[in-house]
Amino acid sequence: MRDLRIVFMGTPDFAVATLQALLDANYNVVGVITAPDKPAGRGRKLHQSAVKKFALANDLTVLQPTNLKRTSFVSALKALNANLQIVVAFRMLPKVVWQMPEYGTFNLHASLLPDYRGAAPINWAIINGETKTGVTTFFIDEKIDTGAMIFQEEVLIDPSENAGSLHDKLMTIGSGLVLKTVQHIEKDEVSTTIQPTIEETKTAYKIHKETCQIDWTDTIDNIYNKIRGLSPYPTAWTTLYNGEDRYTIKIYEVEKIVEAHQHAVGSVISTKKEVKIAIQEGYIFLKIVQLPGKRSMEISALLNGFRFEKEAKVS
Repeated sequence: MRDLRIVFMGTPDFAVATLQALLDANYNVVGVITAPDKPAGRGRKLHQSAVKKFALANDLTVLQPTNLKRTSFVSALKALNANLQIVVAFRMLPKVVWQMPEYGTFNLHASLLPDYRGAAPINWAIINGETKTGVTTFFIDEKIDTGAMIFQEEVLIDPSENAGSLHDKLMTIGSGLVLKTVQHIEKDEVSTTIQPTIEETKTAYKIHKETCQIDWTDTIDNIYNKIRGLSPYPTAWTTLYNGEDRYTIKIYEVEKIVEAHQHAVGSVISTKKEVKIAIQEGYIFLKIVQLPGKRSMEISALLNGFRFEKEAKVS
């Protein structure tokens, strides 16, 4: 059995579950690398990453480099004397960092590689209407998410699932896959598989604000998948024209109904109990939305204090 000294690299909540699993299994985590504190909120106070908060609560050594190639950081990393590095939801590492430990540096990625390499695999799997996804562990190399695969585990995507629920499912399954990978490295029993070369792999591009705008002329399935694939973050949005007022509203949850009708695409039809938007194949029923400066709320609560005009529309 190898005596492992582990450096863990990660930033968001998704990574915390894996770090927790490593500690629960009594692995020796000699250091944690996470993003620098960032100002957030109206007061612009410095906020610590989820991984930093967890690491400090468990008395772990924390490094927060702004530049992963800087000599001072590389020296501090070497001083930890780790022989294995684990990366979960961090950022691209320079060669001087990922080549450092004796037993390598491996990453947990929330997709079935080689598909959905990139920054937002959970969102894009749902946006693209996939029925399954998964998690993969692989050794890091020079490119993004291209290294030799160690293990994969497949996960089914429920037809009504959103990015938030899939995130939590993959977070739990992924932490277990990391433990399995560490156990095999510890026993020197790792075998890897080179990622297959596919002409057209599906990519998980970084999501920008314009990516989140809803195109109401799209198909009913594409609209539905986009909304749930962006919920609860970063959230799909549209512009509501309501009389003389114009609002940017976020849409968190909807239902879809295929039905013939005579309404123009984008028309908003409201009653005392429901709000639906006309699209080519039927209607999208709004369930949870957010107006500017307000909290997200169920449509029944919104209708208590907000009136949709007869000619209201979205675009």
